[in-house]
Amino acid sequence: MKTLVWLLVGILALAAAAVWQRHWLLFEVLSDGTTPALLEATAESAGSRWHDDYFLIEPIDERTIAIGEPRYPQQNFSYLILGRARAVLFDAGPGLRDIRAVAESLTDLPITFIPSHFHYDHIGNEITFDQVAVIDLPELRKRAPDNRLALTWQEHLGSAEGIAAPVLEIDKWLAPGSTIDLGDRTLEVLYTPGHTEDSISLLDQSSGTLFTGDFIYPGDLYAFLPNSDLGDYQRGAATLIEVATPEAELLGAHRAQAPGLPRLSTKDLKDLDRGLRALRAGELRGTGTYPVSYPINEQLTLLAEPRWLQSWSDD
Repeated sequence: MKTLVWLLVGILALAAAAVWQRHWLLFEVLSDGTTPALLEATAESAGSRWHDDYFLIEPIDERTIAIGEPRYPQQNFSYLILGRARAVLFDAGPGLRDIRAVAESLTDLPITFIPSHFHYDHIGNEITFDQVAVIDLPELRKRAPDNRLALTWQEHLGSAEGIAAPVLEIDKWLAPGSTIDLGDRTLEVLYTPGHTEDSISLLDQSSGTLFTGDFIYPGDLYAFLPNSDLGDYQRGAATLIEVATPEAELLGAHRAQAPGLPRLSTKDLKDLDRGLRALRAGELRGTGTYPVSYPINEQLTLLAEPRWLQSWSDD
């Protein structure tokens, strides 16, 4: 009898360890730690142009330029946001090629790099920038008393493609709700966690355009990663809805297919909010085992953990 009890205890301990380490195990199974092969170049939108054989340049207006990486399998898009005196580069891709050189070829203004979050496909990794600004959160400040932030595996996830987590040299901390004056153009920093604990979006106060990073974009939204949280996702959606006008354009960091930019609308944002509420109430049914795929609308799907593993932060 004692042997059976200890056997059951051992099985439960192994199961608990597997649950605790599920994110690491998932990445070990799904990734081989190597850089994926590039996609073939495709026909792109009128008005866009290839900078070289990798980067795509697509002007959005006279002072906003999308820099795409459509041959990278995740089809990243970063945004060069120009003011009269300064510019912001919002995200920097995985660093397979030098996006800094591309941005500097498009403007003579000093550029501040701002990552939407710290995943490896957004921070440029070995690419360095003269000015780096990140979200000001107490837990991040505590880890970077000298303004040098060493990213953790959970924040970076670069092992999926064999990319080591860098140390960020931070020049400016951005308080949630603060503004960035570019000269004749102001961006508001919006704290929009959910996809990660450190995710932000930017609001162009003059046009109403929202730059949303990985919080929302056309396709599958990842809400099952090591520092994802569905309760945070719900609060992040509420933050964006509060500032979004009915006509607001949302520009995300990945597109589902070519051609064009990853554009969404305020309606998509409200659909996400409704979907999260329905999921929390147990009214939204998903498919699959891990992650579970929850339909939001024709353009959006939320990938989350099974209900028994879901974190809503304030439960």
